Amino acid sequence: MPQEPIRFANGAAYDRMMGVWTRFVGDIFLDWLALKPGLQWLDVGCGTGAFTQLVVDRCRPAGAQGIDPSESQLEFARQRPAAKTAEFRLGDAMDLPFEDSRFDAAVMALVLFFVPEPEKGVAEMMRVVRPGGTVAAYVWDILGGGFPMDPIVAELRAMGKTPVLPPRTDISTLDALEALWRRCGLEAVEARPIAVERTFADFEDYWRTTLGAGSVKDRIAAMPEAERTRLKEGARARLPAEADGRIIQKAWANAAKGQVPG
Repeated sequence: MPQEPIRFANGAAYDRMMGVWTRFVGDIFLDWLALKPGLQWLDVGCGTGAFTQLVVDRCRPAGAQGIDPSESQLEFARQRPAAKTAEFRLGDAMDLPFEDSRFDAAVMALVLFFVPEPEKGVAEMMRVVRPGGTVAAYVWDILGGGFPMDPIVAELRAMGKTPVLPPRTDISTLDALEALWRRCGLEAVEARPIAVERTFADFEDYWRTTLGAGSVKDRIAAMPEAERTRLKEGARARLPAEADGRIIQKAWANAAKGQVPG
């Protein structure tokens, strides 16, 4: 049975949930890329614009473009201060609406495992980046347990239910991501894990924030009450609290970068 599509319809709720995680990983990712100011950037699958905002704030680009297939996410992104520098538009990662060699850097932040054909997505980024420019991405290490929703995903599996996950989790491991970059013909390829952590006031804060947006929220809301309770308590057991009730959750992503051949 095909997996139900993952939807991101509520930009504000998504930003509270995944946008914060995006910024945590994105800070380390941008330090690693270490690109100079004044470049032209492309953020593929920009969503609510959380990563685009980081690029504008930290990298001082000459210009930036963000594309995403969700108009509701783009509406949220266009309200950010970054919109003074960046343009946000509808677009498909496998058919980018830009001419060849338009950018100095193209990135995907927590997006590549949503692209049906990852090789095509990377090839499109390479096409629109100038020779010598940077193509880079990071994705949650879902198969390795690094996904921020892993406590809920693991409990769903324990209940015999199939969790809603990105369709291409196969490329989320470090080895697979690095191999993809090399297979696509990028040069000076490097890959690394990025570990982060986030503090929630208590488990209820984690639960509300994590289930604030997307298809998982709808699916859990449709469960019988007894199943919802079992899922919640099972996830709680997987996230032991500190003495003051806080939840400190660790998560990690895998990242790859390379240069377009000259």
